[in-house]
Amino acid sequence: MTGVLRPGHVQIRVFDLEESARFYRDVMGLVETGRDNQGRVYFKCWDERDHNSYIIRQAEEAGIDFFGFKVLDTATLDKLEADLNAYGIETTRMAAGEMLETGERVRFTLPTGHVMELYAEKSSVGNGLPNANPGPWNGASEQGIAPVRLDHMLLYGPNVAANKKIFEEILGFFLVERVLAEDGQFEAALWLSCSHKVHDIAFVEHPEPGKLHHCSFLMESWEKVLRAGDIMSMNEVSVDIGPTRHGITRGCTIYAWDPSGNRFETFMGGYQPYPDYETITWDWDHFPQGLDYPQRKLHESFLTIVT
Repeated sequence: MTGVLRPGHVQIRVFDLEESARFYRDVMGLVETGRDNQGRVYFKCWDERDHNSYIIRQAEEAGIDFFGFKVLDTATLDKLEADLNAYGIETTRMAAGEMLETGERVRFTLPTGHVMELYAEKSSVGNGLPNANPGPWNGASEQGIAPVRLDHMLLYGPNVAANKKIFEEILGFFLVERVLAEDGQFEAALWLSCSHKVHDIAFVEHPEPGKLHHCSFLMESWEKVLRAGDIMSMNEVSVDIGPTRHGITRGCTIYAWDPSGNRFETFMGGYQPYPDYETITWDWDHFPQGLDYPQRKLHESFLTIVT
């Protein structure tokens, strides 16, 4: 893999910092890795090697501040910034250290109103297992829901077609699946990958810019997703959809809300596409099956509630 490698981090706004920190640490089972002088709390999933992937800060409005993708190296970062500028996209360099244990970031705003970053360097803190002869898990993998990694984000905003051009033509992503609008022509939703994952990011057309639908956390198995559902119920977490299976991506899932109303997903499965695969298309009449394959239902909350 070269170029853009994977989702690297996301910063989320919450109403009560300590309540949310307890939720993500004790219920979600994320590993707290630091706090900074801006009041941000940093987390990673137990099997992630980099210092952080999920950052929260206190605010009066829930939602997403920005998200970042890790690139191969500093030369790649410089080239992608030049390519973005040549395309007409203004970028800003965020200084190394502005985020804990993170190098320089190239920041820009997408047509959907979302702030995206690219970066090459983040301190490696490991996953608590040795590099020689490691076991398959450790104590952190059994704390709370304990997802393996931050898997993807689904974002809502206007002009997803313009986003698609940037991701395909500059950033090297490919379109894995799509949903057509009722007219059969307009692309209402896109699932894009920079790897062999079924998606690394997704966008849905929406009139309001910069909205978060959900951040998704990868679970190792369907049994782990069901266990996550048990933990949600034991902690009276508000659940949106699931447990169920998507037609789109074939992923198995539960959607729920954090204490501030930010939706998150516990996700597993999906097939492994490659760049030479043909895009899968869902027409509007079959979108309910794409969303919830067993029930074939368009859940109103899923379509309308964003932060």
